[in-house]
Amino acid sequence: MIKAVFFDIDGTLVSFETHRVPESTLNLIKELQAKGIKVFVATGRHPSILSEGNNVKEIEFDGFVTLNGQYCFTKEKEVIYEKNICSEDIHSLLEFMETNNFPCAFVEDKETYMNYIDETVENLLKIVNVPLPPLDDIARAKVGKIFQLNPYIPVDFQDKLMEVLPNCEATRWSPVFIDVIPAGGGKHVAIEKIMEYYGYKKDEIMAFGDGGNDKTMLLTAGIGVAMGNANEDVKEIADYVTSSVDEDGVYKALKHFEMI
Repeated sequence: MIKAVFFDIDGTLVSFETHRVPESTLNLIKELQAKGIKVFVATGRHPSILSEGNNVKEIEFDGFVTLNGQYCFTKEKEVIYEKNICSEDIHSLLEFMETNNFPCAFVEDKETYMNYIDETVENLLKIVNVPLPPLDDIARAKVGKIFQLNPYIPVDFQDKLMEVLPNCEATRWSPVFIDVIPAGGGKHVAIEKIMEYYGYKKDEIMAFGDGGNDKTMLLTAGIGVAMGNANEDVKEIADYVTSSVDEDGVYKALKHFEMI
C-alpha cells in the first residue's frame, strides 16, 4: 500500500506552457491526503521559489525535498536532512572562474545569488517563470553554505568544469545549464531520509518526475512514474510512463494504479 507520493515540480506538477498545476492534479492530491497518504514535493527549486510563477501554493505539502535533495524539511519546518558542497570545491571553483567566464547561481538555504546574468539565464528562467536572482560578489561563497550550484554552460564544457569539482556531481535537464550537488547526493538521498524518519518501506513510496535529476528518485521509489513529456532516459528507467502534465498525466497514472 502506498503511504507517500513524491512530486517533482517543473514539467511534472507544473506545465511549462501554462505554468499551472492542472485542476485534476490539485483535486487528486487532496483526495490522496484525505486517505492518509502523505504528499511531498521533490524539486531542484530553492524553498523560497517553490510557488514562484505558478499555483503550487494551493497544495499543502506534508514535506519538502528541495535543492535536488540537499535541503529537506517537514511542513513544520523541521530539517530532516541537509548537505552542502565542501569548501575545497567551492574554493577550486572560484579560482577556475577567474579565468573562465560563465553565469553561475550559488544556492544557499535562504537565498540564491549570481555573478552575472545574460540572455541565456533570462530565457531559461522565463521557461520556468521564476524571477532573476540578485547579483552578489561570489567570494561570499567562501563563508556561506552552498547546497547547489547552477552553472550556465554548454554540454561540451561540462567535463572541464567538473574536473575542478571532484567532490560533486552534475545532472542536466536543459542544454544550457546543470545542477551541481555534492557527490552521492540527489533527491533519492532525501527520500531515503524521509523514509527513515517516517518508517516507510520502498514499496510504500511512489514518485513522479520528468528530468534527469529525477532518475534516482524514480529508482528509489517502489513505483517510479515518468511523465509523457519526460526525457527518454527517464522513461527508460521508470516503472510506468504516463501522459504529459498538460494531458493530466498524474491523474491517469494514479487511475492506472487504482489509487483513486
